[in-house]
Amino acid sequence: MSFSVEFDKKQNVLLVRMSGELDHHSSEQLKTKWKEQLHNQDIKHVVINLEMLSFMDSSGLGVILGRYKEVKQIGGEMVVCSISPAVQRLFELAGMFKIIRLEENEKYALMSLGVAS
Repeated sequence: MSFSVEFDKKQNVLLVRMSGELDHHSSEQLKTKWKEQLHNQDIKHVVINLEMLSFMDSSGLGVILGRYKEVKQIGGEMVVCSISPAVQRLFELAGMFKIIRLEENEKYALMSLGVAS
């Protein structure tokens, strides 16, 4: 299965919807596109919707961690939502939930950042 990403902007929140398999092949492409989105728009927070993501390896975690650091530098927050059990386990093992909040779905994630969906 291939990887795809869709970016959407709601007020000052960048929505990142990933689907498929995020591995070392697709991580570099994601990193480039995501950085462009962060720097070319007035973005403060990021919501990552992983509902359709079936697989992620450590390189995918690295891309997310890199963007997390950029968002933190501008005083923003990163929220993950709609995560599959397999990807959630990877996040837990890597300790990602110590720094990135998990919400049930995109609507709650946006509301928690003060944006009505």
